[in-house]
Amino acid sequence: MPRTIRFHLDEHVDPAVADGLRRRGIDVTTTNDAGLSGEDDPVHIAFANSQHRVICTSDSDFLRLHGENVAHLGIAYYHQQERSVGELIRALELIWEVLEPDEMRNRVEFV
Repeated sequence: MPRTIRFHLDEHVDPAVADGLRRRGIDVTTTNDAGLSGEDDPVHIAFANSQHRVICTSDSDFLRLHGENVAHLGIAYYHQQERSVGELIRALELIWEVLEPDEMRNRVEFV
């Protein structure tokens, strides 16, 4: 497992977030990068798990899956209308700086 958190941004996340995180040296993939456009949420979780990544999303279906005890390596959830791109980048950067990958396992962080 990686020593720092790595992110997977689902299709609901503005691509500018990935750019901002990458400029800060944070390892991130997007739905398009992974060829997952149009795939169901469990496919995204399986990908993120296989790549040791925390999912960033505004899709509440991921909260439902978490509530159903679907194993994941972490979910960073935000309300799309409540966060600017810059605010989301700063929140994810804070998670990256403060938490270890094991601390995010099966955990939801509301950003």
